[in-house]
Amino acid sequence: MAGTGAHPLVRAEHFIWLTARVLEQRRFAHRFLDGAPGPVETALAAYRNEDGGYAHALEPDLRGPVSQPLHTAHALAVLDSIGRCDGLRAERICRYLSDVSTKEGALPALLPSQRGYPAAPFVPVVDDPPAELLATGPIVGLLHRNEVWHAWLFRATDFCWSAVDALEQSHPYEIEAAIAFLDGVPDRARAERAADRLGRLVRGQRLAVLNPARRAEYPVAPGYAPGEHHFPHDYARTPGSLARRWFTDEELERSLDHLAAEQREDGGWPVNWRQWAPGTALEGRPLVTLRALETLQAYGRLPAA
Repeated sequence: MAGTGAHPLVRAEHFIWLTARVLEQRRFAHRFLDGAPGPVETALAAYRNEDGGYAHALEPDLRGPVSQPLHTAHALAVLDSIGRCDGLRAERICRYLSDVSTKEGALPALLPSQRGYPAAPFVPVVDDPPAELLATGPIVGLLHRNEVWHAWLFRATDFCWSAVDALEQSHPYEIEAAIAFLDGVPDRARAERAADRLGRLVRGQRLAVLNPARRAEYPVAPGYAPGEHHFPHDYARTPGSLARRWFTDEELERSLDHLAAEQREDGGWPVNWRQWAPGTALEGRPLVTLRALETLQAYGRLPAA
């Protein structure tokens, strides 16, 4: 059994085997234990529907059997993490995305088909949902980064550029979606200019806690849970992200120190967004733990166990 004095990765491994879904167990094994990618894809397939989308609480805050863009974005991120976001897999998903896009050619966060199934109260179900950067940006950026070419991407990319250019008053999750788009889009010069502007916006609106010791002095976005702050590492998840330029070395080091210190006694990291059902909290912590480990590893802050 991993004790509190054990290596952080050993403690996290114990937590994953104890609490995580099969998918997250397979993802951990692939990333940190030299596991093969095939079992990850096999576990992911259980969440796929015949329409090419994904469902079944792949994204824990949405329950039920109906495909949703947020589930499908999650699935793409999993495929990306194992180097299998290509070929017929990507083609099938892009066909689904085309089918559920709005008249702008982009994605709403939640389709009306979710009505009647449990969902987080902060993700409202409406009859005619608008296209959102929050749902579209990460998918478009990821597909571009994987050099996927599909007709759906043309209008979706234009939508994301317009949405990013229009950002003035924003909130952390929208900024995360914007930087995910900018980190993958092919027009790098335009992406760098847009990212520079967003960096000024993030600092001007205090959307990142630059000193974790004084986090109580930073505002929490409307609708977020108490204490649901974002830190530099939440935007710059890897050193190669355009968001890395937004923060000084000292600010980023403090952020990573804070992230490392957030590991709990049981080996996992905490969920800081609003909890609305017991199962979602249980499923969310392994996801947050994987993300924390990946970020620390990307910055060389997770030595081999």
